[in-house]
Amino acid sequence: MQEYQRKQLLERVNKESATIGADIPDRIEVQDEEIDLREFVFEIKRRDTIPEGERERVERAKRNLRRERLERLERIEENRVDFETGEEIAASIIGIDRALDALDNLRAADVESEARRQEAMDRKRWMSFLKKALGQDDASGSKRGGY
Repeated sequence: MQEYQRKQLLERVNKESATIGADIPDRIEVQDEEIDLREFVFEIKRRDTIPEGERERVERAKRNLRRERLERLERIEENRVDFETGEEIAASIIGIDRALDALDNLRAADVESEARRQEAMDRKRWMSFLKKALGQDDASGSKRGGY
């Protein structure tokens, strides 16, 4: 592979917008194990939250995907492949990145839903405090002191 071709491939996989419109690969070999990556990602994403028992499985998958991404990237960086193979590897790296983005966003969804729940609880506590401070009886809604 020519040096300029290698640089093009590296730019392509490291571009921030590389995953836009990219598909998650149906199947991928990670650490010498064939994985149905798309099915795994969509199975996990279908749930609103990741059950406690699945968290370790998801974290392990993310670690393995990151390791595989690095190994594939090194093959291009070290110029150990021809250009055609490099293009295939670059496409697979982008697919891995897309899967990682999807899996990383699951955690953000959990954090967001927890933040919404906390905010609702804070509002409820605040309203309860205001009612007490203004002398309203929580049970009947009536004011103290005959007002």
